[in-house]
Amino acid sequence: MAIITRRPVTSSLRGQQFLSHKDLSKKRPEKGLTVSLSKSGGRNAYGRITVRHIGGGAKRKYRIVDFNRLFKEVPGKVVAFEYDPNRNVHLALIVYSNGAKGYILRPDSLNIGDVILSGLKAEAKVGNSLPLKSIPVGFFVHNVELFPGQGGKFARSAGSAVQLLGKEGDLAILKMPSGETRTVCLDCWASVGMLSNAEYRNITLGKAGRTRHRGIRPTVRGMAMNPIDHPHGGGEGRSKSGSHPVTPWGKGCKGTRTRTRKNAAILKRRK
Repeated sequence: MAIITRRPVTSSLRGQQFLSHKDLSKKRPEKGLTVSLSKSGGRNAYGRITVRHIGGGAKRKYRIVDFNRLFKEVPGKVVAFEYDPNRNVHLALIVYSNGAKGYILRPDSLNIGDVILSGLKAEAKVGNSLPLKSIPVGFFVHNVELFPGQGGKFARSAGSAVQLLGKEGDLAILKMPSGETRTVCLDCWASVGMLSNAEYRNITLGKAGRTRHRGIRPTVRGMAMNPIDHPHGGGEGRSKSGSHPVTPWGKGCKGTRTRTRKNAAILKRRK
């Protein structure tokens, strides 16, 4: 997938970069696999802002993605690749032999017309879903379950994958995209392959408007605030005051460890 740099006809196009989507199918999303998506503006049930910098943005419909791979032992054919405004990875539309349709995350090197299968005895090839105990060591997988039957939780963003490093007893040793090494049960399911659209990280938005279209509102630096609004605020001129960076509520940030207890499943931290 190529990165397109626009001609600077206007100042907002100077430096903007887009991804070419020639491999996506020119069709509308499946009506039965979409639901309306209401916006919260970062507010809870009491109307109070609990997540800052959220609001506005283009209207979207949520695509129902099958993270559980519900149709076991039923082969399905890839009929289309579609854009999803709610995530950075593309979707693959699957039509199963029983007539059902479903969206899955699109792995790299999966093509239209390929047949995929989810099952205990499925072959360990790109697009297939099977338990970790049936996947050879060294393979890259995505959409990995944390607990059996829970549905995929790990490696669901563009270009990400988890490497199966080994198997010990009833545990699988995984190397996460962050570099962390951890264990999960061998009965957890995963899909084989690395997710597509890895070039997503190389695009340049180029203007503030494209950020607003995504529903992200502006962020004000703590140093630019008053002392009542932020611990970094106040002072004559800009001042760091020699203290460590903190959140508006005084908790450490930018590298401060926030885990309060050790997790036995994590063998090696990412740092």
